[in-house]
Amino acid sequence: MKNTILITGASGGIGKEFALVAAENKNDVLLVARSGDLLNALCEQIKATYKVKADYIVADLSDYGSAENLYKEVINRGYRINYLINNAGFGDYGNFLERSLAKYQQMIHLNITSLTELTWLFAKDMVKDKRGGILNIASTAAFQPDPYMAIYGATKSFVANFTEALSYELKGTGVTATVLSPGATTTGFFDEAQMGQSKMVSSKMMNANKVARIGYHAMMKGKLHVIAGFMNKLLGFFSATMPPSRFRLKIAAAVLGKK
Repeated sequence: MKNTILITGASGGIGKEFALVAAENKNDVLLVARSGDLLNALCEQIKATYKVKADYIVADLSDYGSAENLYKEVINRGYRINYLINNAGFGDYGNFLERSLAKYQQMIHLNITSLTELTWLFAKDMVKDKRGGILNIASTAAFQPDPYMAIYGATKSFVANFTEALSYELKGTGVTATVLSPGATTTGFFDEAQMGQSKMVSSKMMNANKVARIGYHAMMKGKLHVIAGFMNKLLGFFSATMPPSRFRLKIAAAVLGKK
């Protein structure tokens, strides 16, 4: 049975790679992002290369009410979503008090509220169908407090904890919930977050396609939480075993600090 996969934040970065990987595996895709031109070009590429259905909806999920409007548009177009990849999200770098409150509000709405609403809306349909899966994108930033990216890290901690709890509640329904935690990845994330002066930008980054493949296959297998990359898995292990302390904060601040 062919699946239809809805992917948010699909116009570039990991989201675009999710779309290509999903299509390569013979799934139909419905792509969501703010840029209609980029989505249209990606859909044409997918249809020509993989011979599957590819459609898109232009939406800014940082806007209030956008998740419900997106769900309604999906239904109006006659789609039944079998898998949802909540990839859309962004970060912001700098001292908490020196950054924009309005941007933080947008970030919280996109990274937490819209992700939660879309999960609730589409998972209810999947449970009725007794099959499907949710893949929510967290980050290695979820593993510890993150000085200079305090709000972003906190939103990703929410994503990780929420998805793991949801996975437990969905047992026996035929629907799974998976969380993917990438580390530094070759996308436009660091430019958008204005992280040019951060030490993280100098670190070795994973390829976005590789991250997407790891996440896609984890979702299809119904895994609980997958961390992309060996070094990121080590980070996750040490973060989980290290007790909360000022020392832990100092390590995080050193990693995220300026060059």
